[in-house]
Amino acid sequence: MVEVTRRFTVATSPDAVVDYLRDFSRAVDWDPGTMSCERIDAGPLAVGAKWHNVSKISGIRTELTYELTRLEPGRIVFVGTNDTATSTDDITITAGERPSTTELTYHATIEFSGAAKLASPIAKVVFEKVGNDTEKSLTRILGDVAD
Repeated sequence: MVEVTRRFTVATSPDAVVDYLRDFSRAVDWDPGTMSCERIDAGPLAVGAKWHNVSKISGIRTELTYELTRLEPGRIVFVGTNDTATSTDDITITAGERPSTTELTYHATIEFSGAAKLASPIAKVVFEKVGNDTEKSLTRILGDVAD
């Protein structure tokens, strides 16, 4: 299992952050590995909504089906699965210290299954970089508090 956590503040209100992040198809903008991410069901963006995600990380292409498993004012959780891994993006959203800012805690967990478990030690290094890049992307999109 690989775990990566980043905690950072953005210059957007918590409600706007939740509204933006709850649509996982936007991962193409903020997740550096995502090549495409399309909604595969219909209806409101609510718990149970699903997306087909195609990612490429360190030259390896993978496809996962992601489901929105938790949607609350202060927390969003997406779980992606395929035959070799389960990927969980657990995002906590709280009001920042300054008005109209938000503190995000982004916690990604990747659990490999079968022979893919052997990749965990190498994957940790790769996903630490992905975590850094994700923080940079979300800060760029949602606003840097230093601006």
